[in-house]
Amino acid sequence: MSQAPEREIIIRFEDVTKIYPLPAGDVTALNHVSLDVRRGEFIAIMGPSGSGKSTLLNLMGSLDTPTGGELYIEGKRVRGMSDEELTSLRRDHIGFIFQQFNLIPLFTAIENVQYPYILKTGDRSSLDRCKEVLASMDLEESLFSHKPSELSGGQQQRVAIARALVNDPEILMADEPTGNLDTKTGKAIMELLRDLNKTRGKTIIMVTHDPNIARYADRTIRIVDGRIKTDEQESAPGPGTPGTTPPEGQAA
Repeated sequence: MSQAPEREIIIRFEDVTKIYPLPAGDVTALNHVSLDVRRGEFIAIMGPSGSGKSTLLNLMGSLDTPTGGELYIEGKRVRGMSDEELTSLRRDHIGFIFQQFNLIPLFTAIENVQYPYILKTGDRSSLDRCKEVLASMDLEESLFSHKPSELSGGQQQRVAIARALVNDPEILMADEPTGNLDTKTGKAIMELLRDLNKTRGKTIIMVTHDPNIARYADRTIRIVDGRIKTDEQESAPGPGTPGTTPPEGQAA
């Protein structure tokens, strides 16, 4: 039986270090991290507060650049890119989903989704595209004209996911996407994200502190003191399926 071809590497860290200079002394947020993210993976990043997981996510999302080592996103070397080039990389290839939703309060749901699309394409007659994406989030059309304050937390997160998807990015970055949601709504959002990964092939990288949420991912990276402690691959992806921890010597 022939083996399935290995998936393309979409993000690569090569001995990456991130140091933040502070008056009290430099803080090493990431310490010589090497890892590959392959197209179509669903990855959970876990670790205690201050471990470096948010820094790892920010670097993956081109919101920050390494102090040392090399980072490649979609084959492009991040270190040395201009602010304009980094903005284009984020706009064209990456969608962001936040715990606080980060919707624009004065915009309606459809205007929040339309905004990044206009920034990319300049097309102000994009309502059909935005309606299509919002509808795919199981959001009723009667809510499209509502402002965020008029929506529930789950509805706001669906709008936020639609906003992240409107430019059809290859990569979705999710920072505690269920952190402000009740258990039932959080489960619905995670089912939605898993469907985006399985049926539409989106690469999803998610920071979470909740092991139950992490089980939706196919791979879990645990980071401690700026280093990768374990990198666990699910043997049979899906909620409730335990991963396997590599030997300690394999941790980066």
